[in-house]
Amino acid sequence: MADHVVVTVGDDEVRISSPDRVVFPERGWTKLDVVKHFVAVGEGAARGIKDRPTMLKRYMKGVDVDPIYQKRANKNSPFDTVQILFPSQRPGRMNVPRTAADVVRLAQLGCLDFHPWPVRDSDTDHPDELRFDFDPTPGITFGQVKEAAIGAKALLDELGLVGWPKTSGSRGVHVYVRIEPIRDFFQTRRAVLAFARELERRMDLVTTKWWKEERHGVFIDFNQNARDKSVSSAYGVRPTGFVSAPLTWEELPDVEIEDFPLDRFASERYQKVGDLTDGIDEAVGRIDTLMEWVVRDEENGIGEAPWPPNYPKMPGEPPRVQPSKQRRPDDEY
Repeated sequence: MADHVVVTVGDDEVRISSPDRVVFPERGWTKLDVVKHFVAVGEGAARGIKDRPTMLKRYMKGVDVDPIYQKRANKNSPFDTVQILFPSQRPGRMNVPRTAADVVRLAQLGCLDFHPWPVRDSDTDHPDELRFDFDPTPGITFGQVKEAAIGAKALLDELGLVGWPKTSGSRGVHVYVRIEPIRDFFQTRRAVLAFARELERRMDLVTTKWWKEERHGVFIDFNQNARDKSVSSAYGVRPTGFVSAPLTWEELPDVEIEDFPLDRFASERYQKVGDLTDGIDEAVGRIDTLMEWVVRDEENGIGEAPWPPNYPKMPGEPPRVQPSKQRRPDDEY
């Protein structure tokens, strides 16, 4: 059993320790299998995380054991780092990958999928990306998730925004939209919420209900756009063993999560279609209309939605208590 191997990524060499360690026990896939995947898709994977503060989700003992979540960079980090503020306003330094070799370095550290912030290290307060996360609630099929995402594409077209879809690698669909980095996290989160509410009006299938007891249909997780939240980026390998695969809108109706397993993705998918995220950085749009929808909703009495429980209480936020546990006036009598 090899102690280590060295892989070449462009002009760089990356040392991979414990290459024979089994990461996916049920499938027999090793750390080196994961590394080879990222060597093959390095250009595309780097596009999704380049210059972005990135949380490390490290599977040190395989996918059957809970990963270690590492937000702060170590002093001896192999990556560049940037100073950021967490939602608590506590400062910290985060890793900032930049190259295909950095993608492989993340894999060396036990990362299977990558979790970048929607900002660049040159401006960590103004997102350059909206992220739409379509999640099924119980009883909802992947086909219905795709139906909701396709409905979102039509609405994005109306807004003059370009959406870039991909499978989540788990149960859902992600759609990314590049925007001008001129709005803060509060504004971009509310923009996604306003978009989701408009889509909810048009499609009974879609829900924006935050509390799980109220959700029915395909949930658009607007809180994934809050500061310090992240979505698994393109070409990452999920614990399911399936790759988060970029798609064309034309092929979305016919694909399944299971079409993109780690062991076949590079040879059967990436070599055939290349990097389907190529061009995303040039497709930059504005969200002025979405911000107008935020104002419209407020004027109609539809304001803030609940934030995740670990965030400070936000102005205008409704009670952070699930509806079935809220006290009503009649409860006192």
